[in-house]
Amino acid sequence: MPDQAVDIPDILKRARTIAVVGLSANPERPSNEVASYLQQHGFRIVPVNPSQAGQRILNEVCHASLTDAAAALKSTGVQIDVVDCFRRSEAIGPIADEAISIGAWCLWMQLGVINEAAAQKARDAELIVVMDRCMKIEHMRVA
Repeated sequence: MPDQAVDIPDILKRARTIAVVGLSANPERPSNEVASYLQQHGFRIVPVNPSQAGQRILNEVCHASLTDAAAALKSTGVQIDVVDCFRRSEAIGPIADEAISIGAWCLWMQLGVINEAAAQKARDAELIVVMDRCMKIEHMRVA
């Protein structure tokens, strides 16, 4: 169930850098479509996918983990704001832990991705949590 108290327009206004966990290099996959859309609308996309690490997706270097991505960006002064999850619901727990440890301020789970325990852990660490919503759809709605 989506968190109704979350101010999605505010998240989309404040966010600059979005780590997309599970980003596929295949342009026909939803993760690629959403990330490409967000990139075209001014967001910095940071691909995170261990099977694609070191390769370029959407002209950005792909990282094996959020921790690796955050470390690589730190030297440039860039902070990951939002962690957008294109992974199965049961895989979100460790992603939430990493989102907390890298200092992201929002954990976003895409349509169909619901993990209440991970969401509560992130909220307890003062992250904003969005569940079961698509960033592209939400951006199109408020743009």
